[in-house]
Amino acid sequence: MAEPVALAALVLDAGLGWPGWLYARVEHPVGGFARIIGAVERRWNREAWSGPKRRGAGIGLLLLLLGVAGGCGLALEWAIRRWAGDMAWLWLALAAWPALAQRSLYVHVAPVARALARGELDAARQAVGRIVGRDTDTLDEAGVARAGIESLAESFCDGIVAPLFWLLLLGLPGIWAYKAVNTADSMVGHKEAPFTDFGWAAARFDDLLNWAPARLAALVLCIAGRGGWVVMWRDHGRHASPNAGWPEAAMAGALGIRLAGPIRYDGVLHDKPWIGTGGAADVRAMRAALRIYAWACLMLWGLTAIGEAMG
Repeated sequence: MAEPVALAALVLDAGLGWPGWLYARVEHPVGGFARIIGAVERRWNREAWSGPKRRGAGIGLLLLLLGVAGGCGLALEWAIRRWAGDMAWLWLALAAWPALAQRSLYVHVAPVARALARGELDAARQAVGRIVGRDTDTLDEAGVARAGIESLAESFCDGIVAPLFWLLLLGLPGIWAYKAVNTADSMVGHKEAPFTDFGWAAARFDDLLNWAPARLAALVLCIAGRGGWVVMWRDHGRHASPNAGWPEAAMAGALGIRLAGPIRYDGVLHDKPWIGTGGAADVRAMRAALRIYAWACLMLWGLTAIGEAMG
């Protein structure tokens, strides 16, 4: 039987997350990537440089991150296998566990639903504002619930399914290279200035790395939610991202609600198309989305166990 590295990492993440006491003593590895990205961006994304030169600098950042994250992952996996012998699987799982976000995602989204259930709209706005980039100060209950559900669906892909996919495929180099690229995409992979050219490489490579995981995430959500297939297939292309629309459309279909739609960023209204044709999101939909999410995570455990056993 193959080593249960990925399954053990999933279990560790679900049980522990990244505890506050550990965060206070040891920075999360993603924070290290963020510091590298920030330092490089300040030096290489210069206003005086032309668009092509900035794009070249962004490619350089991407190659640097892949070298650092992939190289450290490769060296760590080699060292663990050489040192730990038959117990290498456990140490590999410990090294992979921080790259997963099952517990963290639930812990961040569940307070939004609880605040809405208590009728505390301001508290719900504050809670959802910690996990989304849109303006939240004037959102009504439907807007808050919609934002929370969209974040849950999209992050199910890039916080859980995608890192797990690359762990299974390429081991520690795969999972940590993915996290480095995904962090770069979130920080500099924007179409707006000053990242239009500098962040191009990170954004496009992140799209590539998420292509298969996004579709897998959508399938798992539809199965866990016992529906949503029609909306997933019909509406996934209504999202600006080539990948995020898949899990969001699957969740919208499974819940029978509408997601996406008009959103405000920095006071500017962006008239985005709706995903799904049901009613507005509400606290009941949020609770149902969290249940679907929990079942979807359990399904990943089962699929991972089967995959590792067959491997």
